Amino acid sequence: MEIAIIAHDGKKAEMVQFLNEHKDVLLQKQISLISTGTTGKKVKKAGFEVTRLLSGPLGGDAQIAARVAEGKCDMVLFFRDPLEKHPHEPDVLMLMRLCDVHDVPLATNPATAELLIKGIML
Repeated sequence: MEIAIIAHDGKKAEMVQFLNEHKDVLLQKQISLISTGTTGKKVKKAGFEVTRLLSGPLGGDAQIAARVAEGKCDMVLFFRDPLEKHPHEPDVLMLMRLCDVHDVPLATNPATAELLIKGIML
């Protein structure tokens, strides 16, 4: 199973914390992680194996959207910061739309991500 992880700057630490709290599930289910560049750098530093794509503003969100459209990505955990402006918002909206089009589970906050991870454990 491939899970994409993305976090806006103000949410990167929260993403690392979330992954640390669910490390056992991720390892047990042999989940491969992909991420946008900067998020991946932080996650890798925390000890996770992750395939890093471009940074979000440089096209990383679009790369993940392409993987969703190709049927390669099974889930997206995207901790968005709703209180900040993001120059690559069109890419974010495209990613969210493609998750809906291709019926790929998408969590945009830790509470929803928690429910998706619990679903994997079943």
